[in-house]
Amino acid sequence: MKRLLVTGGAGFIGSNFVRHLLASDPDILVVNLDALTYAGSPANLEDLPDPSRHVFVHGDITDRPLVDGLLRRHTIDTIVHLAAETHVDRSIVGPAEFVRTNIEGTFILLEVARKAWLEDKLLPVGEVRFHHVSTDEVYGALDPAEPAADEEHAYRPTSPYAASKAASDHLVRAYARTYGLPVTLSNCSNNYGPRQFPEKLIPLMILNALEGKPLPVYGDGRQIRDWVHVDDHCEGLRTILRRGRPGETYHVGGGVQVANLDLLHSLCGLLDLRRPSTRPYAELIAFVADRPGHDRRYALDIGKIERELDWQPRETLDTGLAKTVDWYFDHPAWIEAIRAQPGYRAWLERNYAARGSNG
Repeated sequence: MKRLLVTGGAGFIGSNFVRHLLASDPDILVVNLDALTYAGSPANLEDLPDPSRHVFVHGDITDRPLVDGLLRRHTIDTIVHLAAETHVDRSIVGPAEFVRTNIEGTFILLEVARKAWLEDKLLPVGEVRFHHVSTDEVYGALDPAEPAADEEHAYRPTSPYAASKAASDHLVRAYARTYGLPVTLSNCSNNYGPRQFPEKLIPLMILNALEGKPLPVYGDGRQIRDWVHVDDHCEGLRTILRRGRPGETYHVGGGVQVANLDLLHSLCGLLDLRRPSTRPYAELIAFVADRPGHDRRYALDIGKIERELDWQPRETLDTGLAKTVDWYFDHPAWIEAIRAQPGYRAWLERNYAARGSNG
């Protein structure tokens, strides 16, 4: 793992992973390919540790000549595939882009890697790795008393987003089995932390609360999710790259399950302590109509990565939320740059305000 291609490296998880790599290993080069859609921003890549070892390329993973040229020009030995359309709400409104990016884009990356590494033997096959990052949502909803999903759990995706990620997972495993491509996969639970695009739950609630705006909660707010801090996820990815066995899948989660409404009350409590207002922030909570097909519970069993690779999350939900709130307090320029993007406010209006009250 010396010369990496990171796809989606200007997005939330990707930019944090790039920082993590540059800070933890002084000998690597990171080639960062990102299309800079709404969720990716150059602002996420400011003040990188040792930027001389970071090469940013503005481009699309579906551009096969571009991807092929990057692998050969930089003698890439590791691909970490993070580029994806990820927001369930957007996948419901416009699924075509999810199919193009998540399925076709993954196919292009696999084909380029197969040609360069297996056919043209750019590098010895024992020295290369294709790592694919997936989601807990491919497993679909779990019943309340059902055990957390392990790596053998059946796929039951329910949203266009989850279905597109499930399809890409199947492609990666097929290339490993059929062609012998050295791959690893990881499924992560809900990430949170610095530089998360503020349409996702935690940053949206922080920023709305600070402006005295309603805190929209889908349905009854009792949907249960597992949460992992993005720094823990990044360390999990690096651990898999260093010690994970080719062909294996590993779950990277926070080991904590909490209902969305309970999470929001914890967040409001933090805001009450750190930036008191004239009334408790929890009074801003507003229930809105639920989204179609909203799964009630996701949960990942992280026992395998703990046992086999000696990884476990360092942040508790309490410590991670506190760090996240403080980061958004300390970076108003980043917030304004993201909010200035075309269409950002229109999307929030369309997705939340138009839903109306849910009682």
